[in-house]
This record gives sequence, C-alpha cells and structure tokens, in this order.
Amino acid sequence: MVIHGLSNLSNGQQRLGITEPISLAGPTEYDVIKTRELEKYLQDAGLYESQEEAVVREEVLGRLDQIVKTWVKTISHAKGLNDQLVHEANAKIFTFGSYRLGVHGPGADIDTLCVGPRHATREEDFFGELHKMLLEMPQVTELHPVPDAHVPVMKFKFNGISVDLLYARLALWVIPEDLDISQDSILQNADEQTVLSLNGCRVTDQVLRLVPNIQNFRTTLRCMRFWAKRRGVYSNVSGFLGGINLALLVARICQLYPNALPNMLVSRFFRVYTQWRWPNPVMLCAIEEGSLGLPIWDPRRNPRDRYHLMPIITPAYPCMNSTYNVTSSTLRIMSQEFQRGSEICEEMEAGDADWDTLFERYPFFEAYKNYLRIDIAAENADDLRQWKGWVESRLRQLTLKIERHTYGMLQCHPHPGEFSDKSRPFHHCYFMGLQRKQGVPVNEGEQFDIRLTVDEFKHSINAYTLLKPGMGIHVSHVKRRNIPNFVFPGGVRPSHPSKITWDSKRSSELRVSGQNGQAEMSQGAVSGADDGRKRKRSEDNMDDNSKVSKSLTSLTPFSREVHEDRTFISASSACSVKFDETEVNNMGDQKSEKPSLQFPSGDSETNGSLRINRELDPILPVTDTSISNEEKLSSDKIISGPYEAHQHQAFPEEPEELEDNNAGSNQVRDNRDNSDSSISKLAVSEHPVISKETCSTQLCTNGGMEELEVNHLLLLKFGRFRLSYSSIYATLVDSRYQFFMNCVQLFLLIFLKILSNLYDSYNYKLGWI
Repeated sequence: MVIHGLSNLSNGQQRLGITEPISLAGPTEYDVIKTRELEKYLQDAGLYESQEEAVVREEVLGRLDQIVKTWVKTISHAKGLNDQLVHEANAKIFTFGSYRLGVHGPGADIDTLCVGPRHATREEDFFGELHKMLLEMPQVTELHPVPDAHVPVMKFKFNGISVDLLYARLALWVIPEDLDISQDSILQNADEQTVLSLNGCRVTDQVLRLVPNIQNFRTTLRCMRFWAKRRGVYSNVSGFLGGINLALLVARICQLYPNALPNMLVSRFFRVYTQWRWPNPVMLCAIEEGSLGLPIWDPRRNPRDRYHLMPIITPAYPCMNSTYNVTSSTLRIMSQEFQRGSEICEEMEAGDADWDTLFERYPFFEAYKNYLRIDIAAENADDLRQWKGWVESRLRQLTLKIERHTYGMLQCHPHPGEFSDKSRPFHHCYFMGLQRKQGVPVNEGEQFDIRLTVDEFKHSINAYTLLKPGMGIHVSHVKRRNIPNFVFPGGVRPSHPSKITWDSKRSSELRVSGQNGQAEMSQGAVSGADDGRKRKRSEDNMDDNSKVSKSLTSLTPFSREVHEDRTFISASSACSVKFDETEVNNMGDQKSEKPSLQFPSGDSETNGSLRINRELDPILPVTDTSISNEEKLSSDKIISGPYEAHQHQAFPEEPEELEDNNAGSNQVRDNRDNSDSSISKLAVSEHPVISKETCSTQLCTNGGMEELEVNHLLLLKFGRFRLSYSSIYATLVDSRYQFFMNCVQLFLLIFLKILSNLYDSYNYKLGWI
C-alpha cells in the first residue's frame, strides 16, 4: 500500500507529513529527565491497565471472534447457501480507537469492527440474529443496539469489559482470514454505513504508519488525553476533542519533531496549536481524490465543509473532518487551554511549574456565576440509556442557538460529562456555564431572554421518534451558590473555593496588572512629569515583544480575543439573574424559573468593570530562549504558509464564495437534514431584550469571535462583481438609524444572489458555462 505523505529528506531520512519537519534535533539531557518524570506521573495516575486486565481483554476479543464466525455460518445455512459456501463462510473482528493505538486505560471500552460477507445484512442479521445470540449469553450484559445512529453500533459488556461493536458488510461472498482492510479496493460497492464503520480501523492503522516513533507517540497521546480530561475538553459529542482528534493532533506534532521525546512533544503541542491559524486544516498526509468517487473533505465542492471551524482531517481515504462538532464556543475554550498549556510548559522549563500544574482540574463550578441546568429522566435504565444518547448528541445545538440568538454576547461553556443524583433513580443532569462576552459594554438593566431559545431546543428534543412515557427534559437557570451538592466529589460542597491554582494566580496577575495600568494612566493624566518614563517602559515592552513577533504572525484575531478572556472566574462573575415567570417542566408538576438572564453594570461580589489594559499588559507569549531562530522560522512557515499552499494545491480551482449560513458546520452528521432556518429567523425576530448600541458594538468588534463565526471570508458572488458581506454587515449595524438600512441591504444581497443563480443556470442551459 502506498503511504501518502512519505518522502525523503536531503540527508536520506524518510520524511513523514506534507511539510518538512520544524526541527530534527535530538533530545537533551533535560528532555530525558522530564520524560522519565512524565512516564512515572502517568503511571502513578493509574493510566495503564494491569497485566490481568490485559489478558481478560485478549480473551474477550478471541471469544468475540469465535461468536461472529459461528453467527455467519448460521445465517449462511439459514439463507440456503450450498455446503461449500457455508463451510467457507467467515467473519473477522478488528480493533480500532484507543485500544488499537495502545493508549487505553483500565476500564476503557474496546472499539471493535465485525467484517462480514455480502449476504450478511446489517438490519436483519447483525442487529437481528447476532443480537439474539448475544442476548442469550450469560457473559453478555447491558446489551444496547443503536441501529439508527450515524455509525450503527451494538454496545454491551462481555465479562465486564465494555465493547462497542460496529459492522461492515463487504461485497465478498467469503471473507479471507488475511483480509487487509487498509486497501482502498475494500470500499468497492460498500454502502455509506460500511464506509464509515471501516473508517475507524483504516484511520487508526494509517496514523500508526505516519508517525516516526510509535512509542513516543503513544506516551505523548496518553499524556494529552489525560490533560484533556482534566481540563474538561475531552468530548467529541460536546464539541471538544475526542480520542481520534487528539491522536491526529499529536501525530502531526510527532511529524514536525520526529526525533523529540514526549517532554518536548507535549511542549510543542501547545506551542504549535496556540499559534495555529484555524480554520487551516491539520493533515497528516495529502488528501487523495481516490478512484471510487466517495465524498471527501473539500470546501470547494461541499458547502458544509466551508463552515468547519477547526478541521482535523483523517488520513485514510475517504478523508473526512473529524471535528465537525466543534463550535465557536468550544473552539474558544480549547484555544484558551492551548494557551494555558503553552505558558505552563514555558514555566516548567524555567523551573517554576511541574506536571501537577499542567494537569490541574478545571474548576468548572467555580468559574462562572450563572449556569444552565439540563435534567433528563426516564422510567427505567434501558429507556434512560436511549434517551441520554439522543439528548447528548443534541446538547451542542442548545449552545449554538443561545449564542446565535444573542449575537454571541452570551457565551456558553458546556460541561463534557453528566451528573447523577443518587436520590433520584434514572436521572441525569448536565450543566453549561454562562458568561457575557468579554469586552462588550454593559448597559444598565440589560437582560438576555433565552426562554424562546430553550423552548425551541426542548421542542426539537421531544421530537425523538422513539420517545416513551416517562422520558422528560427540563432546562432551568441556577446560580453558582445554588449548584446541587451531588455534582461535587463525595457529594460535599467545598466550604471555600479550591486551593490556589495556576489559573487563579494568572487571573490575579492579569487583574493587578490591569488595575496598575489604569492607575498609571490616571496619574499621568494629572501630572505629565512621568510621561517620559512611561513612554520608555512602553518602548521597552515593544522591543521585548518584537522578539517574538515572528512567531505571532500566524495568530488569528480570534486567538487574541481568547487571550483577553483569560480571567475565567473574576471576569465572568459580573452577572445577576432576573426571573419573569415560572415554568412547569416536562417531568412532573415541579415548578422552576425560566432562564431570563440579566447582566447589570456591577456586582456585589466582584467588580463588573474589570478590563485588561493592552498597552501596559500586552497579551503575548513569553519568549522561549530554548527555541532557535531557525526553528521559529520553520514553525511560522508550516503554520501559516505550506498549509495554505497545500490547500490550493489540493483544490486548484477557486472555492465558491461562502454564504451567511453557519448551520452546516454545527449539525450532528446523522441529523444534517434537520432545518436550522428557524435559528436565523429567531436571531432577528426573537432577539432578547438587548439595546441596539450593544448589538452594534458586538457585531462590529474586530478580532472577536464573530469575525470567525459570521464574518469570516463571507463574500457574495455575482458574475465578476463581488460584495463583501462582512464589511457591509459590520458597517450597517454601526448605529440605530442604519439598522433599517441593514435590512434593506440584506434583502438586496439575497436578491442579487438569486439573480446570480438564475444567471448561472441560464448560461449553463445555453452551454456557455
């Protein structure tokens, strides 16, 4: 098999990846020592399974392989095949995911794939006959088939080991024992579910082929998975990073630093992705078109691909974006965590931090003053399992709707896991942190009325086709002091905030720096005696910052906006809540308050007017003296240059211009046909009670989230004449008077687009294009 992205360097070494490595330097003595410390830390954290559990897993896989072989012979005989075909009938079990990569921990599930012949159907045989066989086995418990999922799966436990079993139906009468599923020909005449099911195994195997040192890759990936879970950014369904996403990100760093040990790879992971120019894609190899005509990730041909905010492309054909669930809010949170990790790694090199600092748990229930609580319940465990899967796959839609309906001024931070109240059986609870977007002026009495948004979300959830009596959902607003005790470890609420962490110290430093900067500016306004000294300090800061300006050329305006919002706790606590009316929830007669949030200009607990002074405290990464200028230049070239060049090389034709519709990037793939037109309508007609001055300020902010989410490269094409949608939109909302003109211009843009489509269609029919 040809491995794409493999070539030779000038010194004869093999080069992995689509670009030259950033550095070929080997490890230093410091790297060796810190890598040993990291490995011991991961071992002490219990991330490695015992030998006994490893043996049990091998036995489960062997037994499962025997079961599917018996199953395929049984159905072959039942379908009337001749004796020879029944005798040769075969099925095979493959593994993928964390188990195949070798980074699974104790208690982790095994991702498996059953490959069967053409006469073994998915609906009737796999979810029918095989399901019955497993149901009758005493070793199998918690059997839960999910045939209507985007990738159909059968979940169960075998001898206490969790197993996720997928099925791939090949166009072969007999499955050979030495089947190689890495060959593209295996996808010939395969249906969509089979292609998706095979993709997990094919991607995992390709990743292992495209990394220079598998052991270093595994240690680094195990570290990054542990970090992501501790920091609350490990959940693909919530819009964060899943296992395969982290594997691809780590593999790319291994390609860029092929001779580095895990200590350096972890540090460079944070450094590179802090400066990464999203939405430039992360790719381990070139995107191949293939000969089977299967859809691949291609923003030029697929309009939905244009709205992906953080594309991480799988290396096996057909290449897909593995992070289509990422939203603007989760990208903002992950960018904050990348920046935090980069700063801590720099402090570790200076001896001012250790691995404990990097892996500190994110204090989610101390970070915000306002939370959205989503409760779900069912009548029994099986119903709750189905209901939970449905709700979790659509919680991301609630985040999207809230931020869109409030024009991004109310930001959401979803917690990736669920909580359970032991006093309430068959019940789960989810939380989302809420805060005002940083840098937006606060008006007295301003409120965010998200009741209609929540009602719309609940209506979509209750449209579940398998809805049963007892399945209910309830959404309410809670303040930090009213968070239930069962969410805390041991069910005990801490009597005081958690110990001083790196995050709290960093927030305090930024707050003190901002206050000192304001005090200095105020003093300078009264007396001009110190103006010369202030200019000198400013010039010195500019000189220091110029040393790292090259490495910052790849930073997007989005990443700068994230840096402004680094004060997690203090900057998010200037808010109170106004309740307008009560609500009867879907789960009974209990009454609770509808979410109607009000953010006044001040707060009794913290100062709501906290701001960070950019001039006196520029938000720039610390210069790392351990990185050579040559490595910096190579890093800049890879982050900002070759990827864009590769995009043009992979997609030589000019991409079609984007339209103002972000729904495509924010849909769960198995629900892509659901209409989101109501979201854009509600964003105008059901806008919460917010002053237009604030809306104008928000939408016109340069370098903020909205530039990526709404205004990023939004152009409307009419023949050879192009209108900058983003500049028109940002300009027209600049005042109350021109709000009406904004609507008129939007109407004209839509009208021009319709004429453009009619014009192109007419020319096409005439054969002119």
